[in-house]
Amino acid sequence: MWDVVVVGAGPAGASAAYAAAVTGRRVLLLEKAELPRYKTCGGGIIGPSRDALPPGFELPLRDRVYAVTFSLDGRFARTRRSRNMLFGLVNRSEFDHALVESAQKAGAELWTGAAVARVEQHGPAVPDRRTVAVVLSDGRTVLARAVVGADGSASRIGAHVGVKVDQVDLGLEAEIPVPPSVAEDWAGRVLIDWGPLPGSYGWVFPKGDTLTVGVISARGEGAATKRYLEDFIARLGLAGFEPAISSGHLTRCRSADSPLTRGRVLVCGDAAGLLEPWTREGISFALRSGRLAGEWAVRVAEAHDAVDARRQALNYAFAVKSGLGVEMGVGSRMHAVFARRPKLLHAVLTGFRPAWNAFARITRGTTTLGELVRTHPLAQRALERMDR
Repeated sequence: MWDVVVVGAGPAGASAAYAAAVTGRRVLLLEKAELPRYKTCGGGIIGPSRDALPPGFELPLRDRVYAVTFSLDGRFARTRRSRNMLFGLVNRSEFDHALVESAQKAGAELWTGAAVARVEQHGPAVPDRRTVAVVLSDGRTVLARAVVGADGSASRIGAHVGVKVDQVDLGLEAEIPVPPSVAEDWAGRVLIDWGPLPGSYGWVFPKGDTLTVGVISARGEGAATKRYLEDFIARLGLAGFEPAISSGHLTRCRSADSPLTRGRVLVCGDAAGLLEPWTREGISFALRSGRLAGEWAVRVAEAHDAVDARRQALNYAFAVKSGLGVEMGVGSRMHAVFARRPKLLHAVLTGFRPAWNAFARITRGTTTLGELVRTHPLAQRALERMDR
């Protein structure tokens, strides 16, 4: 009998396992793949991500970003620079593996190659009402007092909880090795290109001798999104370099009334549909919700009856909705504005210094998009005007 079983060893799962394990509880972390493993992701570590890391965690940074070039479908490019680092860039395989190692050092046990078929809270596999059965695809059953689902955007645990989504996007990405002369041009600088499809954008993130180049757009525009990536790479003069990896991934943003718990099961990160709707940034949401899920899963595990377990689960849901949920609400409004008026947004970010300063503060972690809109009358009025 485990106190807490965490399904999925990405940033959300590793963060949850760490948070639960440091309390001294018996924690099992299940991962269907072997580690380290590749994940489709730009790998940007903004301030809120850094602040949610375990104490003493050393980021395996591949580059530090001090400048951002913004362009509008390849035109009107302008570069903004900062004296202080805006954010860092990592390879997800290295970053995720280091997070898992932190969880293991805290006392969590890791099983790789352990795919989960389903969870059961009732039935013959469940010995009592304080227990959740995690059934693996190989037929084994693991018993726990609480379960955290962190198994990605196509989550089986999320399906059990009943997670609902409002926004689904397709991200396509290529990892392109480049010669030193090209890598030097990109060192310390990223590109963000507001794309030709509503709500779409592309990015170039430098990581030493490799450029991570990607685009994202609404699901259902697969062919157009693929053309955008091909045109984007060609426009950058990178078409002659063979990608080491080409991949795709669906991101899913939860609906505001979507559940985060069911009985003794909690979901976090992509499994809960927690990410920023405008930028589709998910690492900071994964780390922060994972930590909360791990902390509250311990309380759920300690609950002696269904009423107390329900109370603790509701406290977790409230903690997520009052923080990350508020940020998602503002991000959803920004995404709607951006989808309708990308030219305006580009003009504001590149030509209005307070907007750039706000962008820099958000990436450094001194504020959040939600806090900025909530506390600054000018930002409130600007968003309300653009909402119209």
